[in-house]
Amino acid sequence: MEQRHYEAVFILTPVLSEQQMKETVVKFKDYLKEKGADVYHEENWGLRKLAYPIEKKSTGFYCLFEFKATPELIQTFEIELSRDEKIMRYLTVKLDKYGVEYNEKRRKELKNKKEVKKQEA
Repeated sequence: MEQRHYEAVFILTPVLSEQQMKETVVKFKDYLKEKGADVYHEENWGLRKLAYPIEKKSTGFYCLFEFKATPELIQTFEIELSRDEKIMRYLTVKLDKYGVEYNEKRRKELKNKKEVKKQEA
């Protein structure tokens, strides 16, 4: 079956330690790879304020994955996310060709900004 481009953002509960948060992110990344997905980009946005309280919490750790997978995998991936009590919210979006192009451009800009910071330091 043909693999499609997806983007998944999930919010982890803020009561986790840095280590627990990283372990949870690795767990879901490994799950995707195990099932044949190609995780080609990952971003950790850190602890951010939520627009509205979720489970009486006003902050959460945000994480983003960009990956290629079959449509069948998305359903099982979202079930795994919903079963984990560390995950407060998640959203998985199928990217069209414009979304893929935009994300590639954005990644290049992020990479360029990091290189400029290294040169300034």
